[in-house]
Amino acid sequence: MTEEIIIAGFGGQGVLSMGKILAYSGIMNNQEVSWMPSYGPEMRGGTANVTVILSDERISSPYLKVFDTAIILNQQSMDKFEESVKPGGILLYEPQGIYQHPTRTDINIYQIEANKLATEMGNKKIFNMVVLGAYLKIKPIVELENVLDGLKKSLPERYHNLIPLNEKAIHVGMDNLKTKIFQEKTVTI
Repeated sequence: MTEEIIIAGFGGQGVLSMGKILAYSGIMNNQEVSWMPSYGPEMRGGTANVTVILSDERISSPYLKVFDTAIILNQQSMDKFEESVKPGGILLYEPQGIYQHPTRTDINIYQIEANKLATEMGNKKIFNMVVLGAYLKIKPIVELENVLDGLKKSLPERYHNLIPLNEKAIHVGMDNLKTKIFQEKTVTI
């Protein structure tokens, strides 16, 4: 099994940390892992993306042009990466700020209202964990226990008190995933 993922959005949305948590989780799942970030010089507001590859076999190259999964968090990333999803692949996106929704019919399109859910939980910083939970509901490529261990490894120790909130956010994402079957109809799964 090999899963090739692109996570893309604005800096400050937790794009790189979401990729890092997936990478740590893969290592703890005894998988081969590649984590390759790409971001502009801005700390927040600039574009950021990360390519994560999890595999049971050796990874020949971290550089990819097509992906099994694209997790999209802003319109610029949708414009850039929608066509990069392999036919039959997955596109998961947060609809806030997306004005041109995905139109492909040869991929599986899912939606998670992570901004709304994180706000309802009282902390917008857990936005990325809501998205990660939705992704893991679609494709449980790593065990949740390893995701929590990956979270501990990627968060500085002074923030470990937030791990229970992050775990709750993952579960909220899993419980509130929506799939877009047709352009005019969204169905909760």
